[in-house]
Amino acid sequence: MKPDEMMKIFEETAYVRMGGSPEERRAAEYLVAKCAEIGCEATIETFEVPMATIQEAKLLVDGEEIPCKGYLCAGSGEVEAPLYYLRYADPYSLSLCKGKIVLIDGYLGYWMYQDLLENGAVGFITYDGNANYTDNDIDQRELRSYVSKGNKILGVNINAKSAIALIKSDASVAKIILQQDEYTGTSQNVVLDLPGERPEYIVLTAHYDSTSLSQGAYDNMSGSVGIWVAAKYFVEHSHSYGLRFIWCGSEERGLLGAKAYCSAHEDELKDIVLNINLDMIGCIMGKFIACCTTEEALTHYLRYLCAEMGFGISVKQDVYSSDSTPFADKGIPAVSFARIAPPATATIHNSYDTVALMKRRQMVDDCAFVIHFTERMANAAMCPVARTIPDNMKEKLDIYLTRKRDKK
Repeated sequence: MKPDEMMKIFEETAYVRMGGSPEERRAAEYLVAKCAEIGCEATIETFEVPMATIQEAKLLVDGEEIPCKGYLCAGSGEVEAPLYYLRYADPYSLSLCKGKIVLIDGYLGYWMYQDLLENGAVGFITYDGNANYTDNDIDQRELRSYVSKGNKILGVNINAKSAIALIKSDASVAKIILQQDEYTGTSQNVVLDLPGERPEYIVLTAHYDSTSLSQGAYDNMSGSVGIWVAAKYFVEHSHSYGLRFIWCGSEERGLLGAKAYCSAHEDELKDIVLNINLDMIGCIMGKFIACCTTEEALTHYLRYLCAEMGFGISVKQDVYSSDSTPFADKGIPAVSFARIAPPATATIHNSYDTVALMKRRQMVDDCAFVIHFTERMANAAMCPVARTIPDNMKEKLDIYLTRKRDKK
């Protein structure tokens, strides 16, 4: 395991790789070439994704233009209405959205969007960034199809500093102008098979796309490097179970690559006994975690294994917001590994996610653990993780995938 080899991959993929973009395709072809270097033939599997090109995006508040980026796939047109800051999501506060352009905190999730529609909002504004940072970066966001379900109202994203200034000045009237071309594009997964002695497979996943401002070294070229290092190891080491490596596209757009893979390979999923997902490893600071969408027994196994190895870990049974979730939703036990840094030491989905967040020694140690765990599973007489998703995890999957609203 050569740290220089790992760091070279970070350096050669130090560019924005949004799902569905030419740059994402460039990265997919790069990963295919990296597999060829270790004597393996990986394939690219394409899938359709909604795309849009913004022609014009403006936000005017009390006649002053505020820097913004229009939400992709949120339709075209213009709307002018009173500005309302939605601080709370109680019924009374939501009732005040009627006929307003609504400023909300955080991401525009499914249930928030449905609440805006139900309560008559005519437009929305979100914000990101940090008031304490010197930059004025604005993330390019989209109105995801599973969120809108075809019911679109215009929206823009602004920087946190602008949001604070609007509320501080008691801004009253907002106008959104948004023009865009919406179309169907393509994203892609990269798939590599290493057959074993038995027909069943363990699948290792990591996403390689990034968000609009980010080089995505930490999130998640680190995980992509991790499963490539594992593939390189298992080319030269025996494994009873087959191993499949999937570099997933468009994860940042709603786990689209993993969802597309599970949909396209529905008949083959019965032969997958376990999914091991890497999403953000090897950073300088932070603790290593395991999130098990499995029977609880795996959490105990991992604690014992790491105690035996002298490898620190924090383990929980839960649903992880990554490519493991679509596999778990199909009944495949899934575990996600990550090294989570405190926000003050590493942030993601912004221009600060670069190779500067990564540590060579930590990448080596994290990859060594992943390989050790995978090897135990891949050479087990029978994979010890029960191929079932317990009821408490099924409920969490229903909530995460918006089939059920969290009563909390």
